[in-house]
Amino acid sequence: MAQDTAGEARTRDAEEEDDYLSMTFAEPPRTAPETSIQRTARLKRDAEARSRPKSKAEIAAEESAAQEAALATTLDSSNKGFKMLAKLGFKGGTLGKDYGSGNARSEPIRVTMKEDRSGVGLESDKKRKFREDAEKEVKRIKAVEGEQVDYRERLRQERAEKRLEGQIIGAMVVCERLAEADEQVDESVDGAVEGVKPTRPRTKPLTSINVLWRGSVKHRLQKERERRARYDLHQSLSSLPTYEDSDEDGDYKHAFGAEEEELDEEDAELDEFNSLVPDVRLAKLCDYLRDTWQYCFWCKFKYPDVSLEGCPGVEEEDHD
Repeated sequence: MAQDTAGEARTRDAEEEDDYLSMTFAEPPRTAPETSIQRTARLKRDAEARSRPKSKAEIAAEESAAQEAALATTLDSSNKGFKMLAKLGFKGGTLGKDYGSGNARSEPIRVTMKEDRSGVGLESDKKRKFREDAEKEVKRIKAVEGEQVDYRERLRQERAEKRLEGQIIGAMVVCERLAEADEQVDESVDGAVEGVKPTRPRTKPLTSINVLWRGSVKHRLQKERERRARYDLHQSLSSLPTYEDSDEDGDYKHAFGAEEEELDEEDAELDEFNSLVPDVRLAKLCDYLRDTWQYCFWCKFKYPDVSLEGCPGVEEEDHD
């Protein structure tokens, strides 16, 4: 037994020796020795790489990579922070009130690096200013839109007032014509025919005319006075100083002179009527036409009796 064991050991050693002797080793790759020119070029490249300053993007990329690598490194027992947590009972895993649950934080809180030189709180101040500027811009836009709405409303009111003034003038003309027809005066409101002026001045006092259409008569007389003043100026420039018009008698001149004095006088009653809003003045004229002459201004028709049978109503909207 002992001899067999010794023989087996010798056989095994022989086999191992044979296996060792039969092993082949791969020869290391042969590289050509570096020449002096290659060495000089390599040293030059290394020197240029060391002397070249890194760009901000490269520095930021390296810092970010280092930060990610540090955050990804798990704390081990040799870490000082881990030792401090171990003294407080930390055995690894997660921290917080949800310790041991799936909702607990397993990664450290991300660090937000401050890369600019601005002071702490400047970003919040910038946000506040940006919010204030945005609010001011919104108010400005609303103000512009409000001005546009106000302008359209004001323009609409001006058009409505202009339309009412035209209707008031038309109602005054109708009143004057009906009044003169009652008085059987052979005289037209606009001078018989448009463009033809009366040959004699008015002899009726202006204050005796009803205040409802007195403004229309006064306005027409003022226009006539301006026309006559231009005519007299033209005559004075085109004739000799000693020229006298034999066709124009003294009574005619005296009448026009009295009329001009009357036009320049103040008329408190007319001023009070003109101070009323256009709606009220037009309503007074329409009511006077209906009550005095049974005439509907909106129908443009004089009815035979005071009942005004067939008239839709007293307002313009009733005649639409």
